[in-house]
Amino acid sequence: MEIVRGNADRLPSERRTATFTGTVFADPLRSGPDVTIASVFFAPGSRTYWHTHEQGQILVVTAGAGLICPAGGVPRALHPGDTVWVPPGETHWHGGGPETYLVHLAISLGQTAWRDAVTDEEYQA
Repeated sequence: MEIVRGNADRLPSERRTATFTGTVFADPLRSGPDVTIASVFFAPGSRTYWHTHEQGQILVVTAGAGLICPAGGVPRALHPGDTVWVPPGETHWHGGGPETYLVHLAISLGQTAWRDAVTDEEYQA
């Protein structure tokens, strides 16, 4: 059993840049090869790159409003209290709304495979 005490050490939030567009910060709660858990803040218009998760991903929206989009789909709204299950291998992106920030708890299972940046056209679809 493991109890994760949030940001007990009061470490600074991590700025995410390599696989994100815009202003994104994360507070990692647990990192490992089997599961990574983080609270992630997206400024308006900020988003992940296209990506997949080896064993899936769970997103729990805690504040703000944002978007999520599977490959070949259209962006769908996210609001506080929403929980999203992304199946293993499904290519997708998620982030803040055009004029709203988004905070979600991301539980990523297995390895994450990052792909290309989401274009402005894909974001606004």
